[in-house]
Amino acid sequence: MKHPFPKPRYRLSLPLSLLAAVLLAGGITLLVLWCQPNSFRGLVSGFLRQPLLIVLNALPIGLLLLAAAALLRNVFFGAALANLAAGALSIANRVKIEVRDEPVFPRDFALLKEVGSALKSYDISVPLPQIAAVILATLVLVAAGLFIGCKPFPVEALRGWTGRVLGFAAGFAVLTGLILTLYASRDLYQSFRVSNAEYVPAVFNDLGFPYAFCHHFTTYLVDRPEGFSRAEAEGWEAGDASPGQGRDVSVIMVMNEAFSDLTDAPVFTYTPEEDPLSNLHALREDPHALSGHVVVPGFAGGTANTEFDVLTGMQTTALSASTTSAMRVVNRDLDSLFRVFGNDGYETAFCHPGDNWFYNRENVYRWFGAEKSLFIGDMEAPEYKGRWVTDGYTAGLIEKAFEEAEGPLFHFTTTIQNHMSYTADKYGPDYSFPPVETSVSLSEEAETLLKVYVEGLRDADAMLGRLWRYFQAQSEPVVLVFWGDHLPYLGDNQLGYKQLGIDVFPGQEGEENLTAYKTPYILWANDAAAAVLDWESAAAALDLPETVSACFLGAAVLELTGRGEESPWFSFLNALRRELPVVQKNVYQTADGSVTGEPDSGQRELLQKWRKWSYYKLRYKEVV
Repeated sequence: MKHPFPKPRYRLSLPLSLLAAVLLAGGITLLVLWCQPNSFRGLVSGFLRQPLLIVLNALPIGLLLLAAAALLRNVFFGAALANLAAGALSIANRVKIEVRDEPVFPRDFALLKEVGSALKSYDISVPLPQIAAVILATLVLVAAGLFIGCKPFPVEALRGWTGRVLGFAAGFAVLTGLILTLYASRDLYQSFRVSNAEYVPAVFNDLGFPYAFCHHFTTYLVDRPEGFSRAEAEGWEAGDASPGQGRDVSVIMVMNEAFSDLTDAPVFTYTPEEDPLSNLHALREDPHALSGHVVVPGFAGGTANTEFDVLTGMQTTALSASTTSAMRVVNRDLDSLFRVFGNDGYETAFCHPGDNWFYNRENVYRWFGAEKSLFIGDMEAPEYKGRWVTDGYTAGLIEKAFEEAEGPLFHFTTTIQNHMSYTADKYGPDYSFPPVETSVSLSEEAETLLKVYVEGLRDADAMLGRLWRYFQAQSEPVVLVFWGDHLPYLGDNQLGYKQLGIDVFPGQEGEENLTAYKTPYILWANDAAAAVLDWESAAAALDLPETVSACFLGAAVLELTGRGEESPWFSFLNALRRELPVVQKNVYQTADGSVTGEPDSGQRELLQKWRKWSYYKLRYKEVV
């Protein structure tokens, strides 16, 4: 068969072809990095200070080039293909960051069919210079390949299609191996200096798109459950979307940063007048209150994972065998409490006095179905106590949202004031902290950690008391739910907990100490809501135990307000909760309070259905 192109005038030997591949890979890498949205000069300057990043960015492009060159038997044609592929991805990354403040991840390949509809929702500024540069470079490389070829491969047996395919496969095999080993290394990835380690687009910009993209092939994973059937899961969704069954009571959910009842431990000797949790204790005695503890997914961190669990009913710790970030696996519309209340005509809103990019909340809450989201950049004259916005100011935002709502409101807030670190200068160098009252002596470090943390705890409790009194004074029916996202960090190796004699050590896989994951919750209805809900009957019918996994809390709120059967998914969660109210990795607490590592066969079937259904929702369900 005649070759479609004329034979090239010049042919490079194998050593010269390899040298050309190295030089071309370097040039393509520079072009790909130039397409990023940050300063190219600043990027190069940073790479010169951390030269390993040069290799980590050029290596995947070089291997892709070699694989294509082996297949096409021309280093320039291979470079053209590598340039087009890497350049297109880099430009897509630029556009996605500029439009949605989120980089391109490998998992985005699974969403190509949604790109068309997504593009219609945004005002996109097309990066014409970058597109022109990538296309021009590709054409130049193709033209060069027409004039400059490669000499026949030295091994005659590998000169045909067998050699081409083997060469291509070898290149991809090496690249795949590096992605699963070198590029997968979390320690290496986190060892480089970046401008903001918590802001993923900034990390991509600082480390280089090729390296960051390859690293994320092995992050934010969701494991496919054994025996999963998409058709079976679709059947479970039958009867979805039957709104209008619930009672019209506004629901205010507040997840308070590091809120705990740690100071209730016997080692603390606060008098009633000094009690840091006086409002929580008083509200627990209210006849319209339910209280207990939620078991959250993480210890001393993982705020967004608790948000995810409560709002969706899925469970972060069950998504993958490896550690994952629940918010980062979300990339499509999902069922959530926002959608259930929204389908019932509620106004729905999310509030967080932090940056919208943190944990990708700006995008995730849109995918959850929140009509409005309020972040620090949208707030007028926020009040700070040290670095963070106060719980008092955040309480005012909740009150304002309630007053401005034209009908029933579903409002979810994640606070930030009591965020770590609990150092002596957290609230300023001259801030005077009340002493910590304990029956044991503490080291200076542990005492400082506790003083600072308990001061934030007092403010959180004051927020709870303020909201309690505010909503009690309202004639409109309101249900308030208040809980903590995780226990506080009190020093390396649980220093503060050890000195207090409190056993909160997370334990090994399969031997989880549930105490390490317990935070208090309070679910309360004002007098108007209690009357609408028939509180005594509704509360008793919940069968809500003292301790429940956070992933069941949202479903319980739906049931309390009469919406337990509006969604097959949340109805299932309430049924599962009655069998296994606590599920924490491989530790389970049954309805009678006993803890086991071996659920019975019926419970295992429910757990398997839960995991399969969660996977279906994350990967396939089209939310209308």
